Amino acid sequence: MERLIAGPGFSERRACRLIGVNRSAWQHEPLRGKDDAVRERMREITYERRRFGYRRLPILLRRDGKGMNLKKAYRLYREERLTVRKRDGRKRTLGTRAPMAIPQEANQRWSLDFVSDSLACGRRFRLLNVIDDYSRECLPCIIDTSLSGLRVLRELGAIAELRVLQCMVVSDNGTEFTSHAVLAWCQESKVEWHSITPPGKPRQNGFIESVNGRLRDACLNKHLFSSLAAARRIIEAWLTDHNNVCSHNSNGGLAPAEFTNRPRQGHIDTIAKLSAA
Repeated sequence: MERLIAGPGFSERRACRLIGVNRSAWQHEPLRGKDDAVRERMREITYERRRFGYRRLPILLRRDGKGMNLKKAYRLYREERLTVRKRDGRKRTLGTRAPMAIPQEANQRWSLDFVSDSLACGRRFRLLNVIDDYSRECLPCIIDTSLSGLRVLRELGAIAELRVLQCMVVSDNGTEFTSHAVLAWCQESKVEWHSITPPGKPRQNGFIESVNGRLRDACLNKHLFSSLAAARRIIEAWLTDHNNVCSHNSNGGLAPAEFTNRPRQGHIDTIAKLSAA
């Protein structure tokens, strides 16, 4: 085409007619380079946060001033081949699902559960994870090779003094959570302790199970801990990132700390307003 125009001096119209090319196709300029900066930022985010899917990327891109709708984010996400690899799920016992009331303010109800992992040498350690069900904020965690019931109550009491627990604690029916020491602590602290007694029903304690899944997927499965001190340092850094950066759909796309510091409103109304924004 360029030789016909430059050599014999044909017009663009005549050259297109001789070759059989539509003029609009010849004049079209590809727009792929328009999204190069967005694609590069998406690759950077997925490299830093390997378990983030396409639904969470637009929220982080919007913070960088690169807003886009979900359909475009999904298209670019697939074109760049950033799809999160799915892990094989385990078979779980299904049972009757009982609804759980949503807390209306911070520190109204906490959920706690144990998560276990191992060091590079093979030694096992346990992590007591405590979250605020209102904002999904992770409270200071306890990491050690052994955590007895008395140790759990001592650490939980220290957290309660800083955060002023108001009403209820939710846990499973593990031996650390069903001892007489727990009953005595509840009576002394005037706190109701709700145990999820039916076995094989983690959905009844879904708040903490959701956070535990994120913790294992994005932190524990990603790192090989050389020592207990290294495990504490890495896990605490992840918890800080979870509380201050990671968005939650239940919080209207806000991080737990952002959601807690918003003007006090009803939890459901706040989520509805944030989702509509």
